[in-house]
Amino acid sequence: MKNKTVLVVGSGPIIIGQAAEFDYAGAQACKSLREDGYRVVLINSNPATIMTDKEMADRVYIEPITTEIVEQIIIKENPFGILGTLGGQTGLNLTSELHKEGILEKYNVEILGTKIDSIETAEDRDKFREFLMKINQPTPPSIAVNDVESAKSAADKIGYPVVIRPAYTLGGTGGGIAQNKKELVEISSQGISLSRVGQVLVEKSLVGWKEVEYEVMRDNIGNVITICNMENIDPMGVHTGDSIVVAPSQTLNDKEYQMLRTASLNIISNLDIRGGCNVQLALKPSKIVMDSIGNSFEEDPEYYVIEVNPRVSRSSALASKATGYPIARIASKIALGKNLDEITNPVTGKTFSVFEPSLDYCVVKIPRWPFDKFPDADRTLGTQMKATGEVMGIERTFESALLKSIRSLENNKPDLLVDPDNENVNNPMDDRLWDIAKRIRNGSDAISETKRTFIDFWFTNAIEKIIKMEKIIKDSDLSEELFSKAKDFGFSDKYIAKLRDTDEIKIRESRKSFGVIPTYKMVDTCAAEFEAITTYFYSTYETENEAHPLDGNKAIVLGSGPIRIGQGIEFDYCSVHASKSLQSNGIKSILINSNPETVSTDFDTSSRLYFEPLDSESVMDIIENESTKGELVDSLVQFGGQTAINMSQDLGKHKFPIRGSSAEVINLASERGSFEEICRKSGVLQPEGSATVELSEAIKIATKVGYPVMVRPSYVLGGRAMEIVYKEKDLIRYFKRAQNFVPGQTILVDHYIDGIEIEVDAICDEENILIPGIMQHVERAGIHSGDSTAVYPAYDLSEKEKKNLVEATRKLGKTLGIKGLMNIQFIVKRSKKSFFDSSNKNESEESILYVIEVNPRSSRTIPFISKVTGVPMIDLAIKVIYGDKLDKLGFSTGLVKEKKLFAVKSPVFSMSKLSGVDTYLGPEMKSTGEVMGIDNNLPNAMKKAMIASGLEVDSKTSFLLSIADRDKKDSVDFIKKLNKNGNKIFATDGTYNFIKSMGFKVQKVNKILSQSPTVIDLINEGEVGAVLNTVTGDRSSIQDGFHIRRKATELSIPCYTSIDTAYATIMDAHNETMNVMTVEDYSS
Repeated sequence: MKNKTVLVVGSGPIIIGQAAEFDYAGAQACKSLREDGYRVVLINSNPATIMTDKEMADRVYIEPITTEIVEQIIIKENPFGILGTLGGQTGLNLTSELHKEGILEKYNVEILGTKIDSIETAEDRDKFREFLMKINQPTPPSIAVNDVESAKSAADKIGYPVVIRPAYTLGGTGGGIAQNKKELVEISSQGISLSRVGQVLVEKSLVGWKEVEYEVMRDNIGNVITICNMENIDPMGVHTGDSIVVAPSQTLNDKEYQMLRTASLNIISNLDIRGGCNVQLALKPSKIVMDSIGNSFEEDPEYYVIEVNPRVSRSSALASKATGYPIARIASKIALGKNLDEITNPVTGKTFSVFEPSLDYCVVKIPRWPFDKFPDADRTLGTQMKATGEVMGIERTFESALLKSIRSLENNKPDLLVDPDNENVNNPMDDRLWDIAKRIRNGSDAISETKRTFIDFWFTNAIEKIIKMEKIIKDSDLSEELFSKAKDFGFSDKYIAKLRDTDEIKIRESRKSFGVIPTYKMVDTCAAEFEAITTYFYSTYETENEAHPLDGNKAIVLGSGPIRIGQGIEFDYCSVHASKSLQSNGIKSILINSNPETVSTDFDTSSRLYFEPLDSESVMDIIENESTKGELVDSLVQFGGQTAINMSQDLGKHKFPIRGSSAEVINLASERGSFEEICRKSGVLQPEGSATVELSEAIKIATKVGYPVMVRPSYVLGGRAMEIVYKEKDLIRYFKRAQNFVPGQTILVDHYIDGIEIEVDAICDEENILIPGIMQHVERAGIHSGDSTAVYPAYDLSEKEKKNLVEATRKLGKTLGIKGLMNIQFIVKRSKKSFFDSSNKNESEESILYVIEVNPRSSRTIPFISKVTGVPMIDLAIKVIYGDKLDKLGFSTGLVKEKKLFAVKSPVFSMSKLSGVDTYLGPEMKSTGEVMGIDNNLPNAMKKAMIASGLEVDSKTSFLLSIADRDKKDSVDFIKKLNKNGNKIFATDGTYNFIKSMGFKVQKVNKILSQSPTVIDLINEGEVGAVLNTVTGDRSSIQDGFHIRRKATELSIPCYTSIDTAYATIMDAHNETMNVMTVEDYSS
């Protein structure tokens, strides 16, 4: 019998440059392969994905994505082929490594889809340039180099400014534009160290040229099609992942469109691509821009080819959602030998996939940046990507699609009236749209803005039209005609209300009284030439409504919007499962979301998808569109993170029905005064503290409860603007800053308790609770739960402590009236610290339990805990929300019996992409993703988590220690352990004396401003393999610590700011070798 096993490689954790688009691609590929009868084996280290659900593949390995582990999987599962082009750069790099090490040949595994030679030609900068020259495609003058000296001479030859592009990295990591020799040395040395092959390309800068992308597809017999062409509104010089993108292109004439299309198809044919591929090109700018640059580019060709991604990419997800053409699904069928004229398009169900999609609407993508989290980061946009996610708006015109995308960003700038944070700067910044709008409002015009920014006049003119329309809205009487015109431009009710200085709800009522209500159009891949069976809609203001209310029992699931720090892919996972669970319980699911990268916005995830902003206007319009006979359809707000929870208050206020925990219950848990009352009634202790808006009051509270205090705004997500403050002057500084980020918000001031942090996800049916497992954080309280290393089961709690936790959870759930999911953070306070090493375990002692917070919703640990315990949390929550009682659902109530395994959820950061950001960990969340390590014992599970998150160390790793005075006592065990393991220790002055006094061997290093060799020299020279640097109380970035942490991060050296995390990485590994098994194998 023919071997039909395929190994699919996932993309690992979410980081900047590699986000949820690969979960979407991987999930599609698995579906596609299995419907063709293949046995699918999957490896991915990221537990937060749909892709790693046990239903997605025949065998799911949540293990580190390394050649050693993949080799063991190949031995066990005997696949005939490996599909690596759907796992982003991670999947591509791994496939290349397996090929180079001869592992694929050894076990007779073929690379499916695009062949390795083609991948290497596209990825190796030198080979790619030679290939383009051979097929007569223009490429910018460039030289590939392997060291800084060669980079200098290359730049002299080409002429500054130059672009530096490292080979085999993602999201432009390590790249940049160098204006002079000093910048060149800095960027090229970082780029060489981050490239997998130690190579960078020094290339002529084309800043100001237009950037255009073609998403193309080729099969095994040479059929080629264009799925979508996209134009970056930002000119060359800004990474395409940070660019605002429009599809289809708006400023190309037909000759230009066809010229670039022909070039793209020529390239993929000659490269012998099998599947999806993204081609990036630079096109000569308009005359206005050329005149501003002061160069007519007469010597240059009409266009240059910039790069080719021989794999499914971020742009593929955007192109799939923009056109409705499921790229990853079709690419995986091509990889297994099918051709475009044999594959039906699942969206139309009738046409074959060889049809090119056509659009009768406009799509605008805007990236979502993390600068609301990191106000001190460098916000200039360049060739290194900085965005964590993106949103997409679909409308009939560019202006309305742009304003719809702006509404979707959830960045406190829902319209163009908000002032930009970065004014009077000419470099591209994340808020450049708002800057252009403000300048035009203040007397500039579209031509001047094009000359200043090099953004094509067609786009600046569109912004100018929006600004002119603002004035008309301000100065005219409200009428049907005015509303229709404003809505054609994409003005939201809120935007109109702001311009007219009135309430949004009054504008909504007035608009509806004139009969101006949205209609919904279908996204059907073929501009309505063929009948489509898709269920995928966008709103516009035209006459015909294509989205008639669904019949029968149905509910709306609110999605979670763009991926950002604090609200990641975990909430998309929850929305998808909620939707699927509703359908399996006979209820039609209607999903609302604005994120093109995710599984939730796939055409077959829900019974119906509305691609719309998650704001009250959109949501209420959709509810009204779906309601029949005056009966409003229910909404589910528990699954879309804080986005959906915040919507609950608007829905409650306007009497829209919510299923599960009501708007009142949600407010009780979030509002400080009422939550204190709930804790009192439940008999559960809280850290002492109070809420206030005034600084003077905050100082009194802090003095009363005693420093250190934890300060934070009341309605927050991902610990935004949260801090531990050790003295009064820091409290004053905090208050000044908080007023900028969360003006007028109540600030909570609580005594900070240094204890063991415990996290619990539970389902409550208003009476009983079900807890699948208790998670213990490695880091003590004070580090945000999203940045903590969490371990299941809790390894250091007595039976009595567990019993108290379960009882406290039950009381809180019952007193609050929770119906569905909740997540609780507790602190267990004891006099002695917690220990990993069983040898140090003491007899249990008395402890006190405190509750920090209760979130009446799904949390970021739901995917992790559902997978390791096998308890389908979302499915059970849906059943409870619809009236089932927990004791009837086949799981007992209370705490589920612990599995005989250990699982570790470890955070992953993208700090190297964000210069200027301090990497220390505290109560404000900073991680972008997570990985999981699972094994039969804790040390091995921990080791796997560290390998998967890139923090692995061993006894040969030399450590640099710089420990604050208040942490020295806590560091004693860690230092003893390093000494016992034989790790070489370097230390800064105070720490050096401390280690010396313990009688251990240590080498002293100098502070930054003193004579060489300094700390930075040591790190630069590769002498240091890991850094532990704990933060001193006064945290301004001039300190040595900041520079030490940044330098380590930029060179990808593990850098710990918590002794607990560092201690966990050097635990005694068991002598047993690490297991490689599926999650189900561990559980059984």
